[in-house]
Amino acid sequence: MSVKFNELLSAHFWRVLTKTKGKLCLRIHNKNHTPALVVLTTLFFMMGFITCMNDILIPHLKDIFELTYVQAMLIQFCFFTAYAIMSIPMGYFVGKIGYKNGVIGGFVLTAIGCLLFYPAAGSHSYPTFLGALFILASGVTLLQVAGNPYVTLLSKPGKESATLTLVQAFNSLGTTIAPQIGAFLILADATQTVSKAEQISSVQIPYLGLAGLLIILAVFVKMIRLPDANKIAEEESEHNHDGKHSVWQYRHLVFGCGQYFFVTLVLKYLSVLCWSACWVT
Repeated sequence: MSVKFNELLSAHFWRVLTKTKGKLCLRIHNKNHTPALVVLTTLFFMMGFITCMNDILIPHLKDIFELTYVQAMLIQFCFFTAYAIMSIPMGYFVGKIGYKNGVIGGFVLTAIGCLLFYPAAGSHSYPTFLGALFILASGVTLLQVAGNPYVTLLSKPGKESATLTLVQAFNSLGTTIAPQIGAFLILADATQTVSKAEQISSVQIPYLGLAGLLIILAVFVKMIRLPDANKIAEEESEHNHDGKHSVWQYRHLVFGCGQYFFVTLVLKYLSVLCWSACWVT
């Protein structure tokens, strides 16, 4: 439910903010950006996949480290706290390096977070896992900040919201299959008698695989020739002439952010209740 709401809300925002693209950028959109959009589609798939891997980590690490419910939910807390803390800094970062480099940096930073799961498992330290998870989530945040507007800029005029919604559908696909794959890879030995060290090491190979895939995606994005998104944004601003100098001057965006915050807060609260009910039963 929350994933679908995110898709609809993001599509609405970018439709409002990019409806004046028009003739000025038509020459750019006449090019075939299908390969780039395919790579960016994998971006959204990986974001959904990695986010839902947390649902496997919570019960797995809870049993290994004998955590309380509150301590176990620090996994989700660290992950989504990275969104709150790093979103604005990542926005400024993307403004400095550009959207394409932002996507590349997001893949690399997320891969670094995945790689840190290997020494975290070796150290048998729960706080080290949380630190690695925060870095991983910071990379996902960077992908969110850079990926959404980049998809919009590569879309055909008038098709921005439809393209973004289609691409984000693969986010839902990632969230759907991640629990099954994660359970198969990480919880395969849950029913067997294995040592604590073997249980902890079960997260190493899956996250090393994720890191390798993310690095490959970063290389693909680097190799693909893409238009300068910053230049497109500047041209749109000059063409718009609406007198607004900040996104916060668009009241639909402000109201939408408030609604998004409220709904997300409610959904996360319900998620915690569901997990608590599952653990109790």
